[in-house]
Amino acid sequence: MFVNSTAPTTAADAAPAGAPVLELSHASFGYADQAVVQGADLTVRAGEVVAVLGPNGSGKSTLVRGLLGLNDRLGGEVRLFGTPRESFHDHGRLGYVPQRHTLSASVRATVEEIVAVGRLSHQRWWWPVRRAAHDQEVIARALEVVGLSDRADADVSTLSGGQQRRVLIARALASEPDVLLMDEPTAGVDAANQQVLSTVLARLRERGTTMVIVTHELTALAGIVSRIVLVQGGRIAFDGTPDEFATRTGQFTPDHHDHHEHDHDEVDPRPRVRGTPTSGPLDPRGGIR
Repeated sequence: MFVNSTAPTTAADAAPAGAPVLELSHASFGYADQAVVQGADLTVRAGEVVAVLGPNGSGKSTLVRGLLGLNDRLGGEVRLFGTPRESFHDHGRLGYVPQRHTLSASVRATVEEIVAVGRLSHQRWWWPVRRAAHDQEVIARALEVVGLSDRADADVSTLSGGQQRRVLIARALASEPDVLLMDEPTAGVDAANQQVLSTVLARLRERGTTMVIVTHELTALAGIVSRIVLVQGGRIAFDGTPDEFATRTGQFTPDHHDHHEHDHDEVDPRPRVRGTPTSGPLDPRGGIR
């Protein structure tokens, strides 16, 4: 959960620490009638930070998208907060950062406006479209967590890829989710900026946020993840602690290298609007790229 000290919470809003929040039982996911993930058994509990590893094409992203209902479920069961996936409607409890490396260059919106989209799950069609004081507080907190408070009014098209990645994380946080699911948040980001993103994720863990992170970059998550799930050939091949994984990696051949070479953030050719800040409290010297 995106914990904060000012927003009211109730027992119905937050899962107790250690309670199952995401459950798969013999679940299979894919496209049409083609299964990519088969027979998956997995339980994620409140407060855990789970890294989902695996070679390209192994099914790790399909597994997470299946949890969200973004892929076809071809068998088994999915339960979210104890509710069958098909009966679950409280989608604001799930924050999703997709495998999308930057926002479109054609987007004409400020950072704050993009993050405010995360509040839509709390709106009702009969409500007037406006930001209540609580919405503004949540948006401000989300920007603070990802280190972008000083860029709230900046046009997102002027930000580098690394900064835009953090905008997407802030947008997901703005829905005040109980679980944050991220697909390759550090892919295509250089070492310095992986460290920036690691700092953001460490802050979220300190706040008690439950996270499921699909990644190739396990090193960037050292000290953050509490559990590792390895997917190979569409099946879960390992599920245990980082220490257990370290002693058994000889049994597996996961590829932890980044396969998104075309998405490098190291050079950002886009022009910046004059007066727009290029670095902030979390950015490496010279600004994040």
